[in-house]
Amino acid sequence: MRHVQGRARRAGAALAAVLTWAGLLAGAAGCTSDATGGLGRSRAPEEVIRVSPDDGSRGVSPEKPLRVGVPSGRLESVKVVKSQDAQETPVPGRISDDGLRWEPDDRQLALAARYTVDVVALDGHGRRSARHTTFTTYVPEERFIGYVSPENRSTVGTGMIVSLEFNREIENRAAVERAVHVTARPAVEIRPHWFGKGRLDFRPERYWKPGTQVTVSLQLRDVEGAPGVYGLQYKTFSFTVGRHQVSTVDAAEHTMDVRRDGELLATVPITAGAPKTTTYNGKMVVTEMLEVTRMNGATVGFTDNDGKGEYDIPDVPHAMRLTDSGTFLHGNYWAPDAFGKANVSHGCVGLRDVQGGGSDTPAGWFFDRSLIGDVVEVVNSKDKQVAPDNGLGGWNMDWETWKAGSAVE
Repeated sequence: MRHVQGRARRAGAALAAVLTWAGLLAGAAGCTSDATGGLGRSRAPEEVIRVSPDDGSRGVSPEKPLRVGVPSGRLESVKVVKSQDAQETPVPGRISDDGLRWEPDDRQLALAARYTVDVVALDGHGRRSARHTTFTTYVPEERFIGYVSPENRSTVGTGMIVSLEFNREIENRAAVERAVHVTARPAVEIRPHWFGKGRLDFRPERYWKPGTQVTVSLQLRDVEGAPGVYGLQYKTFSFTVGRHQVSTVDAAEHTMDVRRDGELLATVPITAGAPKTTTYNGKMVVTEMLEVTRMNGATVGFTDNDGKGEYDIPDVPHAMRLTDSGTFLHGNYWAPDAFGKANVSHGCVGLRDVQGGGSDTPAGWFFDRSLIGDVVEVVNSKDKQVAPDNGLGGWNMDWETWKAGSAVE
């Protein structure tokens, strides 16, 4: 299955002993080719949970109100985060006494910011649903900015790639590249690579060493990125590389080996993409972690004859994004016979879980021991290799090809 909407959480945990999975596997479920799994069709998330500004909006006016509401039932939780210059800030607000509305304490949106809204609500029938939306606010026409990941002061996995996504096409890529400096302690060679005119990524030749301190300096202010369009940012931020965890999904064997710092922690039964909806091969990096999310096939092209999603599951637990196109590794409670035996998903990697998400299930165990920046590598799938610009897929590009993507000679 490939993605849609949810409630976000970043996770990390200390090293755990190798687990015996027999006790964890009883009584849960997994991903089927009919991903509704007998749950029936749910109302579309935008019908259950209404968010303004609309999902994916760009250039939103700071005067536009930020609102969350439900027509019936009640809001269970609302989390809004503002991101500027790789710094995340929670947006305070309150749910109304009747549970139908949420509004921020500060009615003014910030300029040149990205907002993320995560909502969980109960509809009028008591059914839980989740929605995850994002929008960006107005940047003055003569200015450009880069939205940066990872976040300032974060701790990430060794596969993290520094990525800048610009709000406007960059014509003078060499000038912009020269104004971005990525350094590490201990020192390692770090090189840039452009994907088109709107994205600039940085990485070393091999995964970062655990404990590395990485500093990113954006000296973009007044740099002309395109005719008459100048940079706005002059900012330095840093992040720390945590322990080294790489998980290998063998689509043919229906297993995932989880290794940390070279030690095998566990071999977990999985289900991957079905023969007609296979999972990409290659190295993928966790870029987002959602405790619960909604997944609707219509958002990624899986529709029936009526144009409705082939699946629509409102409460997929323990979901970790691997690609921009919608590949996730997630908990699955609706197909109990697939794990370790068959590949039946729409392209995602499924781990056994329970509805609502269990901490003592394989999916919960893995989620609690994962970081943004961890690597998940899929092998032996009957699909192509994931594209280097689909998520943080740059590790699938050899070093010479990566270096050739610089605009500076």
